[in-house]
Amino acid sequence: MPTVLITGASRGLGKEFTRQYAADGWRVIATCRTMEGGANLRDVEGNLEVHLLDILDHGAIEKFSTELKNESIDVLLNNAGVYGVKGAGFGESNYEAWTREFQTNVHGPMKMAESFIEQVARSEQKIIATLTSKMGSISDNQMGGSYVYRSSKAAMNAVNKSLSIDLKGRGVSCVALHPGWVRTDMGGPQGLIDAPESVNGMRQVIGEVDLSKTGHFYNYDGTEIPW
Repeated sequence: MPTVLITGASRGLGKEFTRQYAADGWRVIATCRTMEGGANLRDVEGNLEVHLLDILDHGAIEKFSTELKNESIDVLLNNAGVYGVKGAGFGESNYEAWTREFQTNVHGPMKMAESFIEQVARSEQKIIATLTSKMGSISDNQMGGSYVYRSSKAAMNAVNKSLSIDLKGRGVSCVALHPGWVRTDMGGPQGLIDAPESVNGMRQVIGEVDLSKTGHFYNYDGTEIPW
C-alpha cells in the first residue's frame, strides 16, 4: 500500500487530495494546523491518520519526522500555502506580511523536504510534489502586481528545481504543480474549476512522474508551464 503525506489537509485542495487518495486505497498521513482543521476530515473514509502540524514550526516538523523515522513515504505532497497579501500594488508593500508569506510558501515546503528525505528516498515511488502557482512563472507574468504571492511562488519554483538536481542521485523526483484557478476559500467563488477536477488532474500528473520529469512545472491538466 503506497503512502502519501499531505500538508494543509483540512480544507480545499488539501482535503480533496486526502479524500481521493484515501478512496483509491492509499495510506494517507494528513497534517492540519489546528484541531478544528483536523475535525474537518472526520467524513473522509479510508486508511487515514490525522496529525497536528504547523509548517511554520520547524521544530515541530523535525519532531514529526522523528516520529515517522521508520516509515516509507511514496509521495510527500507540499500542499499547505497562503495567498495572504492581495491587492497591494507598487508603493503599498507590507514587508512583515511578505516575510510571513515566504515562511509559509517557501521555507515550509523546503523544511518538509529536508526533514522527510529519508522516508521518501526509501519508498518505491520517491516523489516530492509541491503546489505552487502559474503566478510564480516569470515568463507568464503579463499583468504585474501581486508582488508578494508571485515572488513566493517563483522562489518555490526555484527551490523545486534545485531539489530536483540535488536529489536525483537518490532517485527522488521533484515536481511543481499549478492547480488552476479553483473554487476554494483561497481561489474564491469565481474560479474556473472545482477542487475534484483540479486534484484528479494533479494526481494523474503525480502518478506519471519519474526522473525524466523531475524539475518540471506542470499545470493540473498535464501541460508544462514555462518558468
